[in-house]
Amino acid sequence: MQLMTVSVFSILVGCTFAKMHNVAVCVTNRKYSEVGGTAFSPSYTWSKDYEILPDATKCACDLYKQRNTGDKQWDQCPDCTFDGNYCNSADWHIGGDEITYYCEEMCHAQGAEGN
Repeated sequence: MQLMTVSVFSILVGCTFAKMHNVAVCVTNRKYSEVGGTAFSPSYTWSKDYEILPDATKCACDLYKQRNTGDKQWDQCPDCTFDGNYCNSADWHIGGDEITYYCEEMCHAQGAEGN
């Protein structure tokens, strides 16, 4: 099994809309570290480190491609493809909750990450 370590810096922002992705991965060993700023400043950021699990990502991507649960954008992913590391959807069909379910419950990863 191939493992890759990825470091991502992000600003934590609350969103009230569906989180759609065009790239997603299944991950393990997720760790958060404070990078800078203060709790109430715009510069308050975190570093997120994790290992990508290509085998689990392929499993989740294949399951998502077969999904057909309705007519919302995230209910189907006819363009889901696995490129050896990532699950891709050019038309942004990958829903955050849905890929997390496939990664965690069906493909035995700790979680999922998407762009």
